[in-house]
Amino acid sequence: MFHLCWLVFCKEFRHLLLITGKIILMDATLKPGRYVVAVSGGVDSMVLLDILRRIPDIQLIVAHYDHGIRYDSSQDRRLVQSIAKQYGLTFLYDEGNLGPDASEAVARKARYEFLHKVRNASRANGIITAHHQDDLLETAILNLLRGTGRRGLSSLKSTDIMKRPLLHVPKHRLINYAQGNNLIWHEDSTNSDTRYTRNYIRHVLLPKFSPNDREKLLQHINRMHELNAEIDHHLTNHLHVQPAVHMHERRSFIALPHKVAAEVLAAWLRKHGVRDFDRKTIERLIVAAKTFKPGQAADVDKRYLLRIGKDDLALIRKDR
Repeated sequence: MFHLCWLVFCKEFRHLLLITGKIILMDATLKPGRYVVAVSGGVDSMVLLDILRRIPDIQLIVAHYDHGIRYDSSQDRRLVQSIAKQYGLTFLYDEGNLGPDASEAVARKARYEFLHKVRNASRANGIITAHHQDDLLETAILNLLRGTGRRGLSSLKSTDIMKRPLLHVPKHRLINYAQGNNLIWHEDSTNSDTRYTRNYIRHVLLPKFSPNDREKLLQHINRMHELNAEIDHHLTNHLHVQPAVHMHERRSFIALPHKVAAEVLAAWLRKHGVRDFDRKTIERLIVAAKTFKPGQAADVDKRYLLRIGKDDLALIRKDR
């Protein structure tokens, strides 16, 4: 028998749950409405689902994506489906059949495409995932190794659409919660394979961090969040003074220091919904902007091209 105590901070809809003496703070703004909750069947997402189902005034759609990477992955789907039925929640799933050689990036892309598809079809307020503090640290270290730049250190965060209310909660507290409340979950066998870089960070590097080391890294990540917000604010102001939303003055762009030009170009692409680009794409477009003759163009992605003019650069949709 457990004691349940709710404290709801109405101004920001933050939820404090006290179960068997363990506190888990839902550190995200969850206004009343409909949400898609991503549930894999692992301990993290099963804890998240158990907490969310207790919050009043929100409607949950349990979404499960079977990547088709593991031979036994259908067991996860059956578990999540049975728990959703037990809680009286809508359950939706899809199968990817990606195969055992699929990369983490491919699996992630397929999973998020599914989640956004469910959100759009159900007109939900947002998507809620079970990313926690250890995921935050792992992602920061992984992105540092990949050289993803300033945004990589603070890439895992909550947004208006993507809610990640457990980012401040260490993994061990989620396990304690699950054990204390007799939750059932499945362990993903691939999570223990240290041939994957993320798993190596999780099982070899992070356990060597002292509590002080973890705290220092978290402080650096939080500081990077603040710096990124400030940098993004200045980039937005810079783009606002350009001739048009889809145009940038060419001479002023050429005069920018190379690294600043890369940040401006990346912010400009994101403003137009272009997300799937890498450093090579940015470098190629900078060269085009600075060296191409007026009238020439460079491909950005399947939808856009960068048209070079004498005085201006323009992002043009290919279907126009």
